[in-house]
Amino acid sequence: MAMIRNGMVDIHAQPIRVASLGALERWDGRRGPGNLNAHACMARAIELAREHGIGAVGLGNSNHWMRGGNYGWQAADAGVIGICWSNTLPNVPAWGTTIPLIGNNPLIIAVPRASGHVVLDMAMSQFSYGALASYRLRGEQLPVPGGFDRDGALTRDPAAIEASRRPLPIGFWKGSGLALMLDMVAALLAGGRATHEIPRVPEQETGMSQVFLAFDLQSIAGADEATRIVDAILADLQVRYPGERALETRRQYLDEGIPVEPSAWQFLERAAAS
Repeated sequence: MAMIRNGMVDIHAQPIRVASLGALERWDGRRGPGNLNAHACMARAIELAREHGIGAVGLGNSNHWMRGGNYGWQAADAGVIGICWSNTLPNVPAWGTTIPLIGNNPLIIAVPRASGHVVLDMAMSQFSYGALASYRLRGEQLPVPGGFDRDGALTRDPAAIEASRRPLPIGFWKGSGLALMLDMVAALLAGGRATHEIPRVPEQETGMSQVFLAFDLQSIAGADEATRIVDAILADLQVRYPGERALETRRQYLDEGIPVEPSAWQFLERAAAS
């Protein structure tokens, strides 16, 4: 809402294709709503996959795509493997520094499955900033250390991590390296901004680069073969798989309604009134 009001998000803009090379395309988001841009570009990647077996779309000049897992579910619902990621403003210290230099770049990988899609939706830090805020609002500590406090000590206190701006990269230096590579590839394919070029102020976080990949399973494996492979892997795993909790939550919310943080609902009411 703040970014719409300050002009960073143009609610009337729609993404346009600016380059095409077979199964690979580059799109300009024109600073339109990030979630609408992302949905359109994943849809285009799916179309390209239907034609070529694989589809790839680089999206530049876009805005925050909100919940990145949405576009994984979008791909899986279409029966394709989907992979997508976005860069962000610098909000995670690179390993070996105390200064935020890399983005908490979300990565989504989705595999379709008739009895429940498998969807991994992860940030480059042990806990995303959204997760930190949720724990803080509930008055809970993190289940495992999620970052550093102002004194440089690992902590489970979400408020302390928010204050220090030092969330812990997943896998320590490995998460730091992965965040760097995701940023680099996104900027290259989208022809857009890299993390160091994105304003550090959250209400000015615009011009992000994103990538959407789709693989058409029907081109390389029939539905029966795909189901057999995925089901066998999950049967051997014997524990909760990525996306299983999301499916359970969706069923619960459809039955009982969606819980909303009171302060967020009050904000929406004030925004609507103004």
